[in-house]
Amino acid sequence: MTDNYAKIVQQNLQKLYTKLFPDLERNLPAHRDDQEFVFNAFGEQCTITPQGITLEDREYPAIHGILISLYALNVTPDICLLFPFKSFREFPDSMPYVGAFSTHTEQLLVPHVSEIGESAALITQYFNGEDVAVQAGGDFAFTLFPLPKIALCYIFYEADEDFPASVTCLFSNNANQFLPIDGLADVGEYTSRKIVDLISGAVKG
Repeated sequence: MTDNYAKIVQQNLQKLYTKLFPDLERNLPAHRDDQEFVFNAFGEQCTITPQGITLEDREYPAIHGILISLYALNVTPDICLLFPFKSFREFPDSMPYVGAFSTHTEQLLVPHVSEIGESAALITQYFNGEDVAVQAGGDFAFTLFPLPKIALCYIFYEADEDFPASVTCLFSNNANQFLPIDGLADVGEYTSRKIVDLISGAVKG
């Protein structure tokens, strides 16, 4: 983790533990052991302590620590409402990030649609997800949980004679109650990056 990102994570943890919310274990939700909170994040067992954040024993992108600490700071007692799924642009204040979200979350996966279809079971298992019936079209789809209360529904269209492959990523209905909007954009990007890692064999499911 870079020094700047590490400082941000430590600042967020200091804020979290200075006034530790009494129901944080239930809100995340997580298993609590004194000041340690354990739950799944980005397909890994995540542990939050006052000293830092770990994801099992694996290296992980520095931004993950920021996103997980922001989630802990912002998560509310509300349950995750999956339906109706929302496009990223439907959330308030999302417009400055819409272009980057499309490029880094959706377009990133377009060259890999066939491989993703072949590895759908691995991907959904890794993210504690599930296959979903696609009401709005698509050749296949699944819902993933990069964070316990934030779900992403990916809808995939395979290439045919008339149209190129395409990918749509939707969010659970109230995802913006648990992270700031720029954090939601990053969750989409880094979930898609992990999908690419999974199909390339860089991560063992």
